[in-house]
Amino acid sequence: MYTPRFNAVADEAEVRRTVAAVGSAQLVSTGPDGYPAATLLPVVWRDDVVVAHLARANDHWQHLDGASVLLVVTGPDAYVSPGWYAAKAEHGRVVPTWNYSVVQLRGRARVHQDPAWLRRAVDDLTDAHEAHRPQPWGTDDAPAAYVEGQLRGIVGVEVRVEQVEAKAKLSQNRSEADRDGVVTGLLAEPDPRAAAVAGQMRVRRSGAAG
Repeated sequence: MYTPRFNAVADEAEVRRTVAAVGSAQLVSTGPDGYPAATLLPVVWRDDVVVAHLARANDHWQHLDGASVLLVVTGPDAYVSPGWYAAKAEHGRVVPTWNYSVVQLRGRARVHQDPAWLRRAVDDLTDAHEAHRPQPWGTDDAPAAYVEGQLRGIVGVEVRVEQVEAKAKLSQNRSEADRDGVVTGLLAEPDPRAAAVAGQMRVRRSGAAG
């Protein structure tokens, strides 16, 4: 991944928070025909392992065991208009761009079909997304036979992470006045992703100031 120095995210805790907040990733591998294959999956990253599952009917899993794979976790992204920069009024040498954050995890995949492993994986994924709710749903809330039937319809994937790259392209290379203009412009956009990017820019600035 192309990552200029000022866009690199080196703090592991921040990277893990990003993955946990997004909660999903594009699992990318090379198929037997030599072309890339990708599936969007819910994920949980524990220690050096990412756990996920996909539908048994999705033949993507059939060439994953032992394969080198890429997990792409994409945070909020938004268009940045050059009209928002203070520099536009100063010299006009500005162009559009796109702000975003992304984490890429590389490693080797292992496929799991054992019902006990699958149940633990589903419980971990469910707990991660239900923990904040007043009355979290758990697999014990559904009939046991129904859960067993659903588990037969999925295949587990475990990726042992060997390489982590994280990037936050949030106008760090612009002046403070330009960044202020971008935040103001993003907050005025109707797309909620724009407001999320503005929030990330504010958090990063406050962290740098602290």
